[in-house]
Amino acid sequence: MILQTATKVILFIILTYAIYVLFAGHHNPGGGFVGGLVTAAALVLLYLAFDTKTVREIVPVNFRLVGAAGVMIAVSTGFLGFFTGGAFLTQSAYDVRLPLLGEVHLATAVLFDIGVFLTVIGTAMTIITSISEDE
Repeated sequence: MILQTATKVILFIILTYAIYVLFAGHHNPGGGFVGGLVTAAALVLLYLAFDTKTVREIVPVNFRLVGAAGVMIAVSTGFLGFFTGGAFLTQSAYDVRLPLLGEVHLATAVLFDIGVFLTVIGTAMTIITSISEDE
């Protein structure tokens, strides 16, 4: 009961940190790989605190599809360089004014990091859930 109560609080802290690491990785240490590992660790904590059936009801996600979607995003981002006249994985950056956020610097490297993030989550959680199944 203590682990379940603590997990409910700690989970949000860990996931918030994972999102921070994901987006800070463009200019600082971190990025999609580290953010994905932190998110997978949060999900493992959820699996440790609650039973598998409960977690699958809370997080009804097919992690294999998440990993495949991540690979597709990362590879697609690599091909964006061809459209800008560069080579594969050439980064493009734009300064855009968004409502409520103001001036924002957008780069294709962030899209690549999101693809890596999803790939790491999908792969790690597929491996962990496959090992933990007793069937």
